[in-house]
Amino acid sequence: MSEKAFTTALMRWHRSQNRRQMPWKGEKDPYKIWISEIILQQTRVEQGLSYYNRFISRFPDLKSLAQAKDTEVYKLWEGLGYYSRCRNLIHTAGSLFHERKGVFPDNYEDILALKGIGPYTAAAISSFAFGEPRAVVDGNVIRVLSRYFALRQDPASSAGKKLFARLADSLLYKKDPGAYNQAIMDFGATVCKPAPVCEGCPLQKDCLAFGKGKVQSYPLKKKKAVIKERWFYYVLIQVKGKWVYRQRPAGDIWHNLHEFIFLEGTERSSLKSMVRKVMPYGKAFEISYISEPHTQKLSHQIIHARFLHIKSSLGSVPAGYQAAGSAALKKKAFPRIINDYIHSAALFK
Repeated sequence: MSEKAFTTALMRWHRSQNRRQMPWKGEKDPYKIWISEIILQQTRVEQGLSYYNRFISRFPDLKSLAQAKDTEVYKLWEGLGYYSRCRNLIHTAGSLFHERKGVFPDNYEDILALKGIGPYTAAAISSFAFGEPRAVVDGNVIRVLSRYFALRQDPASSAGKKLFARLADSLLYKKDPGAYNQAIMDFGATVCKPAPVCEGCPLQKDCLAFGKGKVQSYPLKKKKAVIKERWFYYVLIQVKGKWVYRQRPAGDIWHNLHEFIFLEGTERSSLKSMVRKVMPYGKAFEISYISEPHTQKLSHQIIHARFLHIKSSLGSVPAGYQAAGSAALKKKAFPRIINDYIHSAALFK
């Protein structure tokens, strides 16, 4: 077993057997590579593919994205989750367009300095677009390397991150770093998967985990994060025929997305008592409809939501909210759990 043997076998597989097709594969435009990498963060390729195609169709270059309205970008991102990625995308596009005259940086260090771009994404862009010898280290790469070299270090620890980064750099095929990076990511996605296809694997002979019969023991499993459950209640009410809504503030999930009147309680909260908190003092109201619970699982949270339709002669919009008709709200981006309800209830006919 040697590092050279690993790289040689991997590149041979890439040239002769790698059939993985994606629209950004072989792309040299740093803008399109950036869009693909940001979309694929925390997202399965199968889900991200349609978003990438829609994004590139609507925003084919940096200028078109930088000049777009934030609401339109968020609407296109709607349902993809991890909305901080979208905020950073908007910020960085504007920064590059206004401060760098729309020219994308052509080296790792300058790319890394951009908001929302970490070492992996900077390495991907600099190697794919500019041929810079930078090794990518993502979940696929970590899985391949930990199995082949039987590494028991926690890849999320400081020492583990340094170890995998050094090893990845030492294995890099410097004559064509972009092709090597694509090869190892594709190999991890199609062969050395979480449920690996060891039969016929070109690296099997020297894979230490396979030799020990413990492929599934690598990489070291992370401890499961504690999952928090939350109960959201959305009050749906109209003022002069328009829906009352707001843009979610910073400091919590779904920042910058939109929602109806929001209340957070417990599973057993008194619904009338909760609604009374947002109604003007002494104002009569009737809860005309209470939805069944809707659930959305996030990475560290489970959100349970119920939608309460309220009848009241409310004459003004509550503080912190605004009102808009259905046509206008169709263009706003909502969290998936609200959007699902809007569609299931045919709310904006």
